[in-house]
Amino acid sequence: MPDKPLSQRETAILLLLMAEAREFTNPELLQQYGFEIKKPERERLLQLKLIDVGKKGQAFTYTLSEDGWALAAKIFKEGVPKSGRLAARVLEAALRAIVTGFQRHMQRTDFRLAEIFGREPGLVTTITKALAEEPPVTEVAAEPITVVEEPPASVAAHSSDDIETMIRKAYAQLADKPQAWVSLTQLRPLLGDAPRDKVDATLRQMIAQPDVRIVPWESQKSLSQEDRDAAVLIGGQPKHRILIGA
Repeated sequence: MPDKPLSQRETAILLLLMAEAREFTNPELLQQYGFEIKKPERERLLQLKLIDVGKKGQAFTYTLSEDGWALAAKIFKEGVPKSGRLAARVLEAALRAIVTGFQRHMQRTDFRLAEIFGREPGLVTTITKALAEEPPVTEVAAEPITVVEEPPASVAAHSSDDIETMIRKAYAQLADKPQAWVSLTQLRPLLGDAPRDKVDATLRQMIAQPDVRIVPWESQKSLSQEDRDAAVLIGGQPKHRILIGA
């Protein structure tokens, strides 16, 4: 964390990159928000390791770093520090109001920043829920019923209900306390030979349940390749950790 407090513009830049949660160039900032990140601001934020800077053609690119997310979380927890300068009082008041509002929301819901600002169109649609709950339709056969052999136990164990039970048992085995987050990297090996596609389909159904949350890691840069491979795709976004019992 910086020894010297960030300026109001630097704080605004940090919160803007957090809220957008994507790569930005100066031309995009100028077009969308009417300002650019100046060289002194870029150099200081880069020196503090609060942003990652790259190049796209001739333009600099900016994204929030892992330390940047950590400082943003600290701001959301403690609030925007007051400033003695009067010129930007309106900006400061607006930022404080935004941060305070989200602060209340996070305290009520235990949401994480990446869940609030992540670009996801929706978790589960009403149709998906209805299909998941709808019982199978049984047709009445006109011909005599043919007896079919039962599948082996290993195949039967791959029904969605049984896979959900396996997921819940694996979570309970890994969670070291109530409300603990468990990574899918740890959870998947405990599911035996359950097919990956059926496990993913079950996870997508489970997220409709009130006691289940599946979210991405806030800092994507800290993920290992194993973490990325274990993710489940929900709403077009990779999710890496699960909480059961909310």
